[in-house]
Amino acid sequence: MRHVIGLCLAVLMAAVLLAGAGWGTWRLGALLAARASLSSPAGLQALAALAGTGLLLGILLAAPRVSPLAAGLPGLALLAWSGLRVASAAQASRLIPLHGHLATGLHTLLAGGLLALLGMVMIVPLFVPSRWRRRGDRDEFSRPTANSLLE
Repeated sequence: MRHVIGLCLAVLMAAVLLAGAGWGTWRLGALLAARASLSSPAGLQALAALAGTGLLLGILLAAPRVSPLAAGLPGLALLAWSGLRVASAAQASRLIPLHGHLATGLHTLLAGGLLALLGMVMIVPLFVPSRWRRRGDRDEFSRPTANSLLE
């Protein structure tokens, strides 16, 4: 059941990453191009979108009770998308699922290699064996404790 919830969280993380990071990057780029202040309401909204995306990502990466699928599956998709960009930049740009300003921000992240970097960070929980087990599970190689001997 934990991995089914992790799959749902992976879909949520992918949507938040595409929308939040895409919009926040586009908005910050537009503000910096106009030499506007980041402490303006528009700048703070863009920073809040990026910080919220990062906060959700940090929780999914660090929380031991969350399935590694929650961060790993979107990470694998970002790595595949970045690999496609290396092979065919035009094809990777056509696969951006959003249009308008969000697509501009995502294209900036994709072209700059930040999506590849995020993907590499996001797949780390997939390689941690303890993240695949429930907290109470003991493996066969663990030392028995006094409580386990009484069971």
